[in-house]
Amino acid sequence: MVTKKENIALVGFMGSGKSTVGPLLASALGMDYVDLDEMITERTGMDIAEIFELEGEEGFRERESEALKEALAGGNRVVSCGGGVVLRDENLELLRRRARVFYLRVSGETALQRLGDGEGRPLLAEEDVAARVGELMAVRGGRYLVAAHEVVDGDRENPEEIAEEIAERWRKYRYGSGAGSTSST
Repeated sequence: MVTKKENIALVGFMGSGKSTVGPLLASALGMDYVDLDEMITERTGMDIAEIFELEGEEGFRERESEALKEALAGGNRVVSCGGGVVLRDENLELLRRRARVFYLRVSGETALQRLGDGEGRPLLAEEDVAARVGELMAVRGGRYLVAAHEVVDGDRENPEEIAEEIAERWRKYRYGSGAGSTSST
C-alpha cells in the first residue's frame, strides 16, 4: 500500500508566486508554513545575495539542500522552495518522497513582469534579464516537471484562486481516491 505524503511542496521559477501562495495555502489547510529562503536567511543572518557573494551558488545550494531536509523531516507543512531547488538530484528525490509537489508553472513573460529588473536576485544580476530568465527556464523547466506530482497554472493574477485550487487538489489526494484527475504524473 502506498502511503500518502504529509507535506506539500511548491516549486517553480522565480516569480511564480510560491512565497505568496504558500502562506495562503497553509492557512486554508491548517498547516504550518515554511519558506526555504527565509529559513536560510534567518539562520545565516544574511540575505540570499550576500550568501551568493560570499559562498557562491554552490554554497547556497548546499544550505538549501540542508534546509529542505529539515523542512520535510516533519509533516503537516507547506514548503515554498527556491527556484533552483530542483537542480540537485537528491532534492528531487527528497521532494518526491516526502511531499506532494505542486509546480507553479509560469510563462517567461509572466516571470519577467513579476521580476522586473531582477533586483535582489543574484542569478539575474546581468544586463539582459530577459535572456537570463530564458536560459534559466530552459535548464529548469524539465526538472520542475520531474519533481512535480501536479502542475498548476501560475500565470493567473489571483494568488487566492491558485491557493484554493491547490487546496482542493490536496483534499482530493489526501481524502479522495488518491489519484485525482488533475495529476500530471
